[in-house]
Amino acid sequence: MHTRSKTNNDERNYSIYLQFVMKNFFAFFVSLFVVSTGWAQQNLLPYAKPIIGTEKMGHTFPGATVPFGAVQLSPDTDTIPYEVSGRYNKDVYKYCAGYQYDDKTIVGFSHTHFSGTGHSDLGDFLIMPTTGKLQLNPGTEDKPENGYRSQFSHNSEVVEPGYYKVQLDDHSIQAELTTTTRTGFHQYAFPKTEEAHIILDLMAGIYNYEDKNVWTFVRVENDTLITGYRQTNGWSRTRTVYFAMSFSKPFKEYGAQDYSKKQVYRGFWRKFDQSKNHPDLAGKQLRMYFDFATAGGEKIKVKFALSPVSSRNALLNMEKEIPHWDFERTKSEAQALWNKELNKIQVQTLNEEDKVNFYTAMYHAALMPTVYMDVNGEYKGLDQNVHKAEGFTNYTSLSLWDTYRAFHPYLNLINPSRNADIVKSMLTHYDQSALEMLPIWTHYANDNWCMSGYHSVSVIADAVIKGNAPFDANHALEACVATARKRSYEGIGDYIDLGYIPADKNGTSVSSTLEYAYDDWCIAQLAKKLGKDELYKEFNKRSENWRNVYDASIGFMRPRLSDGSFKKDLDVLKTDGQGFIEGNAWNFSLYVPHNPAAMIDLMGGKKRFTSHLDSLFTMDLPDEFFADTEDITREGIIGNYVHGNEPAHHVAYLYNWTDQPWKTQERIRMILKHQYHNGPAGLGGNDDAGQMSAWYLFSAMGFYPVSPGSDQYWLGSPLVKEALINLENGRQFKVEVIGQSEKNIFVKRVLLNGKELTRRYITHQDIATGGTLTFHMSSKPNKQL
Repeated sequence: MHTRSKTNNDERNYSIYLQFVMKNFFAFFVSLFVVSTGWAQQNLLPYAKPIIGTEKMGHTFPGATVPFGAVQLSPDTDTIPYEVSGRYNKDVYKYCAGYQYDDKTIVGFSHTHFSGTGHSDLGDFLIMPTTGKLQLNPGTEDKPENGYRSQFSHNSEVVEPGYYKVQLDDHSIQAELTTTTRTGFHQYAFPKTEEAHIILDLMAGIYNYEDKNVWTFVRVENDTLITGYRQTNGWSRTRTVYFAMSFSKPFKEYGAQDYSKKQVYRGFWRKFDQSKNHPDLAGKQLRMYFDFATAGGEKIKVKFALSPVSSRNALLNMEKEIPHWDFERTKSEAQALWNKELNKIQVQTLNEEDKVNFYTAMYHAALMPTVYMDVNGEYKGLDQNVHKAEGFTNYTSLSLWDTYRAFHPYLNLINPSRNADIVKSMLTHYDQSALEMLPIWTHYANDNWCMSGYHSVSVIADAVIKGNAPFDANHALEACVATARKRSYEGIGDYIDLGYIPADKNGTSVSSTLEYAYDDWCIAQLAKKLGKDELYKEFNKRSENWRNVYDASIGFMRPRLSDGSFKKDLDVLKTDGQGFIEGNAWNFSLYVPHNPAAMIDLMGGKKRFTSHLDSLFTMDLPDEFFADTEDITREGIIGNYVHGNEPAHHVAYLYNWTDQPWKTQERIRMILKHQYHNGPAGLGGNDDAGQMSAWYLFSAMGFYPVSPGSDQYWLGSPLVKEALINLENGRQFKVEVIGQSEKNIFVKRVLLNGKELTRRYITHQDIATGGTLTFHMSSKPNKQL
C-alpha cells in the first residue's frame, strides 16, 4: 500500500463550519441575484423534472449535471451491447442515455451522457458501490445477484436539477450524486460491514462493443487518489478522456482484473501480480475495485473529475471546482446555477402541468452542447493537439441537424453570449480541420459526420443577422463558403453541377438537396449582410435548388436520377429507402423554410396548399410505413405529421402564409398538448439535444423561428398566461395573454407595445429592445387577422 499524501482533517473541519452557512446559501444567492439584476428570482427548481423523457423514446437521463456541464453523472440501468453475433442489436437504441425508466436494476453511475439523441456513445467511468462478496461482473437484469448491479425502486429515487438520489436495495446503500462543470461528486451511505467495495468499471460504456476500448491506463497515486485515461473508438473514433478520482476515506486494498483478449505481445509485465495492489495498470478491458470497512450509515465520498487533455488537468479541475468534501455545498451551488438558468424566463400558466412542461423544457435545453475545456482553458483539438481557448468557452457535442432549427435561435434570444461562444467553437473546429470544413456533428475533438446538411452555416448566419456576432464575421463567411463548396462531401459536387443530388448516387438525395438549399440561403443572407455581392448571388441562386426535386405531376418532392428523370415507384408515406433521411415525402416536401411563399405557389396556391396541409394532420400513417426507421415511433405522430422527429417542426406555422392563419393557432395548441406531458414518458420522441424542448418553449410563448438566418419569429397561439423574458442585455420582453383558457386557442388580435400588430410575425429587434407582446384570445378564429 502507498502512504496517503495528506489527511483531510482541515477540510472536514471546514465542512462542519460551512454546514450552518450552506443552510442559507440558496436564500443568500437569491437575494444577491435580486440586487444585481433588479428583478426577483423565483424558486423554479420544483417545476423542472429531469425524469421526464426517461421512458420510451425521450432518451433523456435523470442524473446530476449543471447547465452545459462537461460531466453528466447519471445511473445506467443496463449493459446492452451495440452488436450481437456481428449484427446491430436494435435493443441498444433504447439506451442512448444509459437509463430506461422501466428497468428494475441499476448497473452503476457513469460520468458522461448525451441527452435525447438518436445514436450514442459515452457512458465513461462507471462507479458502483457494493457490499458482501466481491463481484466484478455486472450481472444481468433477471439475475442481478450474479453481479455487482442492484435492484432499486422509483419510490426511493429523488430526481432534481443538479441532484440524484436512490437506494441500492441489494447492497443497502444510499447513493447520492451532484456535480460541478467538470467534476462528479458521489456520496454513498454504507451499512456496517467489513466488505464494502467501490467498483470502477473501465470497460462499461453506452453503445458498447468488444473492441470499442482502444486503451486504458490507470495509476494509483496513493490510498485516496487514482488517475488515468481511456481512449475509445465509437461514434467518436479517437476520443480520449482523462480522469482523477479521489476518495474521502483511504481504501484498505484494491485490485483489478483485465478482461482483454490474450495479446500476442505482453512484454515482461508478467513479472508482477497485477491483480492486487498494483499501482500501474494498462489494458483494453479493465475493472477495478477498492475495499473498505464501514460503520452503519458511514458515508464514503468520491470526487471524479474529467479532462480532455491530461490527468494533471483533471486533478486541477477537481481542486478548483470542489476544494472540499462538503456534498451539500456542491449540491446547493449546482442547484443555484440551475435556478439562475430557469429564471431567464418566468411564466404564469393555466395549470401546474404546463408549468412543469415549460421548465422541464428549459432544463433539457441547457444540457447540450457541453463545455469542452479545462479550468485553465486547455482542450484537445480536432488536430489532436492541445489548444487553449482564449476569451471564450469552448463547447462540444453539437447535434446540428436537430438544434439549428429552434435550439440555437433560443440561445440567441436568452443566452446570446453562450451561443456566440458556440460559434467561436465551430470556427476553431474549422481552423483545425484537415478537410477545412465546419462541424456537422462534433464531439470530443472529432466529427462523427452524422445526419445531413451543413447546418453550422445556419447557426452562424442566425447569430450574425440577429446582431450577436462578437467574432470575425468575414472569417465565418469564409468557413461557410469553404464547407458548402466541399465537392467530395456527400453529393455536393453533383449538387453544384446539376442543381440536385442524384438518387442513384445517394440514398438521401432529396432531403440533402433540400437541406443544402436552405443552408445556401443562410450563406446568402450572411454574404448580403457583409456586403459580399458576388457570394450573395452565387448562394442565393443555389438556394433555389429545392425546385429541382419537386415533381409537379404528383405534388411532392421526389428522387431524381443522374439523367434528369424522376425515380419511379416513390412511396410518399414510407420513411426509409425513398430518398429522405428519417422522414417521408409528405413531411419533407414541406421543407423550404426559407421561401414558403414560393413553395406554396409551386404546389398550386394557397387554397390547394391549405387542403394539403390539413390532410397531413388528419390522415392516418400506419405503423408499417415507419417500422424500419427507429427514430420515428407512434407516440411522436399526429396524423401523418411527425413531431417526434425534426424535419417538419416548422410545418404547423406554414398556415401563416395562407389565408387561414388560425389553423396554425389550432395545430400548435394541439401539438403542445399531444406531444408534451408530465411523467417519465412525457416526450413524444427523442429530445434531440434540446430541439424538441426549444420548439415547446417558443411555441408556448406564441412565436417560432420558422427560418433561422432570418430575424423573424412567426406567430402561433401561446399556451402561457404570461411570460417574462429576462434578456442578457438587462431589458425585459413580456408576453401577456388576455382571455387565456383551454378553449380560447384562437388569437383575436395582437398588440406590440400597445399598438396593433398588422403582420403575422415579430422581429428579433422587437424582442431585444424590450417591450410587451399582447395576445387577445377567443374560442373562435378571427378570419380577418
